[in-house]
Amino acid sequence: MITEDLLLQIPLFSQLSPQQLTQIAARAADVQLQAGEWLIQEGEVPSFFVLLAGSFDVIKQYGDVDHIIDKYATVGEYFGELPLLIGSTAIASLRATEPSRILRLDPIDFHTFIVETPALSSQLLKTMARRVGNLQRLTIENNAAAIRVIGYRWDPQCHELRDFLARNRVPFEWLTPTESAAQVYLQKAEVNNTCPLVVLQDGSILVTPALREVAERIGLQTMPSVDTYDLAIIGAGPAGLAAAVYGASEGLKTLLIDREAPGGQAGTSSRIENYLGFPAGLSGEELSRRAWQQARRFGAEILVARKVESINLDEAQRGIVLDGGECINAKAIVIATGVNWRLLALPNLDQFVGRGIYYGAARTEALGTNGKDVYLVGGGNSAGQAAIFFANYARSVTILIRGASLSKTMSQYLIDQLATKANITVQAHSEIVAGQGKEHLEAIVVRNNQTQTEQVHQTSTVFVFIGADAQTEWLPEIISRDDDGYILTGQDVLANQTAATHWPLTRDPFLLETSVPGIFAAGDVRHGSVKRVASGVGEGSISISFIHQYLADLTDDPTI
Repeated sequence: MITEDLLLQIPLFSQLSPQQLTQIAARAADVQLQAGEWLIQEGEVPSFFVLLAGSFDVIKQYGDVDHIIDKYATVGEYFGELPLLIGSTAIASLRATEPSRILRLDPIDFHTFIVETPALSSQLLKTMARRVGNLQRLTIENNAAAIRVIGYRWDPQCHELRDFLARNRVPFEWLTPTESAAQVYLQKAEVNNTCPLVVLQDGSILVTPALREVAERIGLQTMPSVDTYDLAIIGAGPAGLAAAVYGASEGLKTLLIDREAPGGQAGTSSRIENYLGFPAGLSGEELSRRAWQQARRFGAEILVARKVESINLDEAQRGIVLDGGECINAKAIVIATGVNWRLLALPNLDQFVGRGIYYGAARTEALGTNGKDVYLVGGGNSAGQAAIFFANYARSVTILIRGASLSKTMSQYLIDQLATKANITVQAHSEIVAGQGKEHLEAIVVRNNQTQTEQVHQTSTVFVFIGADAQTEWLPEIISRDDDGYILTGQDVLANQTAATHWPLTRDPFLLETSVPGIFAAGDVRHGSVKRVASGVGEGSISISFIHQYLADLTDDPTI
C-alpha cells in the first residue's frame, strides 16, 4: 500500500504537508506489474503515474508501427500529466520491462491535487511543456513521408494506389511526373513517363505495381502465418473488425482478411456523430484505427490487399482460397464483406471512373477540390458526411437527389448541419444523365425528373453514393441468399430452404449462421441487417458467442 513515509521519498511529494501526504496516500493505487504487462495503452483514459520501482518502455504508434520513444527507469519519475492537463486520451503506451511498481492517481484525484498544491502545479506545467515539444519533434520525424508516389491526377491506377496507402495509414508524398523531383526518379527507373511509380524508403522503385506488391514491400501483412485458424473473417469493415476483436480477445486463433484496408465503407466516413460513446463524433478512419489496434493487441492477424476467391467445404474444415491460390483452413468463418457502391447505369460515364467520378468518399481527392465546384449523387448519410467534409475545401458542394427532400433518407442531425454550410446546396428531382470531357471529367448533364429539362454543369469532380449491392456471387451455391444477393441467416435459412441449401442438422441455425453450419454472416452483407455502423459492430461481436457454441458442438461431434 501507499504510505506517507513512501511519499516522502519521492521528490515530487517531499515538500507536501502531512495532511496532503495523508490525502494522497488514501487515494493512490499501488499497481504492480510483471515484465511485458501494459500499464496503459495509447487512446485509453489517462491517469497520473509515479514510478516506485522497475522500468517502463514508452511506446507510440506511428502509421502501423510501434516505436519505443522513451524509457522510465528512475524512481520518482512521473508521467501522465500531459493528457490529463490537455483533456485528451493517453498519447502513448507504457509497458513494463521488468517487475515494476507504480503509484496511480485517477483523473479526479490528480486535478484535486493540482488545485490544492500550486507550487507543484507550476512544476508539472513545465514538465508538460517540455514533453509537448518532444512529442512534436517525434511526430514530425516519424510521420515524414518515407514513400513517394509519382503519377497523374487523372490516372485511375494512381488514384487507387494513393487511396490504398491513405486508408492503410501509410504516409506518402505524391508527385506529378512534371515536377522536377519526379523527373529524377523517372530517369532512374528508365521508364520515360510510365506511371504510377512508387519510390520506397530504401530507394528502390516499383513501376505500375499491384497493391499487393506495394503492401508487401512496405511491411503490411499479406500472408497468413499458419495454415489453420479457429476463426477466419472475410471483410474488415465494422462487423469484421468487431468479430476480430471479440474472437481474438476470447482466445480464438483469428485471421481477418480484406482486399483493400481495414474500415470498409465506414472507414471513409469523414465524421460519425451518432456512434455511442463519442459525443463529439469521430471519423470512420479513427474508428477503424482503434478497432485495428484492439484486434492486433489481442493477437488477431490482419491481411490486406488480399481477395478471397472461394470457400471450399468439407466435414471438419472450411478452406478459404485467396487470390494467389493459397488455401487457409478455418474451423469457423464470418462473412462480413459489406456492400459495394451501386454504379451509375450510364455507359459513357465508365470512362471517367477514377478520372473525376469516384464511388464513395475518396478523401485523397480533397485537396484537388480546393476552390472548385463539386457534385455529390445520393441522399443518404454517407453523402451528407462527405458533403460536410468536402465543403471545407471546395468552393461549392451540390448534392443531387432524385426525390423531393432528404428527410426520408438522411439522419436529421446531418440535415441540420448541411443547412449551416453556406456553400452546400441540395438540388432535388435531379439525375446525372451524361458526362463530358476528354482525358477527364469536365462537365455533367443533369436532368430534372419532373420537368425533363437538362442543364450542363461544369465540374471535374463527382462523388457517387447511390445505394449499395451485396457482391456474393463468389460464394458456393450451398450458402443461401435472397434475390439481391444478401446472405440468409438464422430462421430465414429454414424459411427459404431449397435442395441446394437444405439445412443439414437437427438443431436450428444460430441467429447469424448461414445455411452451412459454422459459416456466419454479419453486417451489411446479411439479409435483414440494419445498415448502420453500430449495428455492424453489434453483429460482429455477437457472432463470436455463436461461434463458441458451434466449436463446442464440433468438439463433441466432429461430423457437425
